[in-house]
Amino acid sequence: MNDEQLNLLNQTNEVDRRAFLKGASMSTLMMMMGGTVLVPARQALGADAAPAKATTPPIKCGIIGCGVWGREIIGTLGLLPNAPITALCDTYGAFLRRSARSAPEAKQYEDYRQLLADPEVEAVFVATPTHLHRQIVEDALKAGKHVYCEAPIAHTVEDARAIALAARKTPKVNFQTGLNYRSDPQRHFLVDFIRTGSWGRTVSMRAQYHKKQSWRRTSSSPEQEREMNWRLNKDTSPGLIGEIGIHQLDAADWFLQARPKAVTGFGSIIHWRDGRNVPDTVQAVFEYESGATLAYDATLANSFDADYEMYYGTEAALMVRQNKAWMFKEVDAPLLGWEVYARKDQFYKEVGIALVANATKLANLIDKPQEEIAYTETPLAYSLEAFLSNSFNHQSAVKDFNEAFGEDDPEALLEYLQEMNEKKVKVAGYQEGFESTVLVIKANEAVNTRQRIELKDEWFELA
Repeated sequence: MNDEQLNLLNQTNEVDRRAFLKGASMSTLMMMMGGTVLVPARQALGADAAPAKATTPPIKCGIIGCGVWGREIIGTLGLLPNAPITALCDTYGAFLRRSARSAPEAKQYEDYRQLLADPEVEAVFVATPTHLHRQIVEDALKAGKHVYCEAPIAHTVEDARAIALAARKTPKVNFQTGLNYRSDPQRHFLVDFIRTGSWGRTVSMRAQYHKKQSWRRTSSSPEQEREMNWRLNKDTSPGLIGEIGIHQLDAADWFLQARPKAVTGFGSIIHWRDGRNVPDTVQAVFEYESGATLAYDATLANSFDADYEMYYGTEAALMVRQNKAWMFKEVDAPLLGWEVYARKDQFYKEVGIALVANATKLANLIDKPQEEIAYTETPLAYSLEAFLSNSFNHQSAVKDFNEAFGEDDPEALLEYLQEMNEKKVKVAGYQEGFESTVLVIKANEAVNTRQRIELKDEWFELA
């Protein structure tokens, strides 16, 4: 059996960032809870919907890192009309050949520096193992390419700071971190809801990720196998809380506009005792200045209850599952008015008021299992769309400024770009990517040492 065949077999077990961000089927959950699927307007189109219309002219794309998540990016870009893939890069030939099937017109490179030297490539997507991000991103920025860097942006605070500083010092190109919830319309809708105080004062929060899978991959080459299993080595991996938890933890801090002051962690290898030194089961408790806490739980040893977030307030609780959300009001909570007409779903003995961007005024209570509505756009799709749109508008702004005023006043250009940034699609930039990465690196440190770590403000500063 050759390398490519071996790696094809591994796809059944390799469900990491892709599974978390795309989400598994909700059929069983909906049957248990009697809920209905609630989706933002663009996601309720179904499989037969017309293809998306380009909002900006094409941006020629190069993908660096053609593993599982890199191929997910390639597949998603292939559905967008303004994202021609002109170049692919991976040091592993099997991954490169497999990715080329989805982008047959793209040039193939084994050295990322050759891709960066390709004048046809305008934007690069860095989907390599996390510990390899720094040099690639720095070189891409120096080459004048727009950069989309997967989250977490690095596996050490030093590398994360270096990436963020490099992005800040290169204002002529667009930089985005792959914190995809920041681009999801449903999440933006929830931000507005949460910040109105509709759930009262925040009491506590919890989030989880449960997926029974090994994360281990095999290859006929021992050296290649070690490289492929970087997530199982503490020297190169930020662990479960870094690779997976960063998305939910970033969402919580974004919603609350707050950062934890301390984190206590626990981690163990419970099930996958195969030589790894990265825990397959972790818990962490984050403390906030307000007195509220966030409990995070992740395991590769059990799949029950999948992944979701809960936010508890003095007036109501909020549940977020994939692209759906519900509010559960306290009996003594004041009437807001709008919830009288909102769609409602039965959850065991509780009634959930649907919180969705395109909710219709349905007063009836849904208490029977409903067929799940197909949706075509994932948080990744929204994130990539935003990156392409922002990259085009960014480079157009630079060009317009230079033609009007010349290239001799970088400070004026920076001021102009800052004004233009207000008009961009809201995403996670280098600052958000840096802060979220530092948070999960320190949380992973707490998990590995089973200690409480106070989070110092200077750790999150870009000096």
